[in-house]
Amino acid sequence: MWQRIPSGTRQIVAVYGEGENSPDSTLVLYEKQGNSWQENGSWPAHNGKRGWSTHHREGDERTPVGVFTLSDAGGLLDDPGAKLPYTQDEEAFETPYYWDENHWHDFDYVIAINYNRVPGTRPDDPTRPLGQKKGGGIWLHLDHGDGTLGCVSVPGSAMRYLLRTLDPESRPVVVMGDKTNLRA
Repeated sequence: MWQRIPSGTRQIVAVYGEGENSPDSTLVLYEKQGNSWQENGSWPAHNGKRGWSTHHREGDERTPVGVFTLSDAGGLLDDPGAKLPYTQDEEAFETPYYWDENHWHDFDYVIAINYNRVPGTRPDDPTRPLGQKKGGGIWLHLDHGDGTLGCVSVPGSAMRYLLRTLDPESRPVVVMGDKTNLRA
């Protein structure tokens, strides 16, 4: 995966899944200082309910494996001091009323993962450059205690930290997948 990281990247959000079919993972933020990478935070996380996919499809409840840029953020709540462009919109990021109460705050804060989306647009922009069948709307968002429909979820403290730390000038990316696919 190192070869897929754009030159000039100085921030990496690494999400390591325990297994190909597991929703459990760890998120680690690395920042380049000089010529070396330093860990700058680690949190428990969740990925897709059915694990990871190297061939993600709409509705498969798996999180796509790969290296993706991070360029846009938003949420229901006011901007907590994000360095990435932030869109606050109470309607666009509201969870459906019929979702379980545990999910009502999932989208208080989100960071769009640039998988099958147009960077530089709102996180909720429905444009899918690779087509609808490849899925989209993959975000970092607040954790609700179990697997997601394809996003990566982390505790609120981690989301606020990432929003205040990820800097467009550092060309942040997320490297994510199960440990086996990440080593390949």
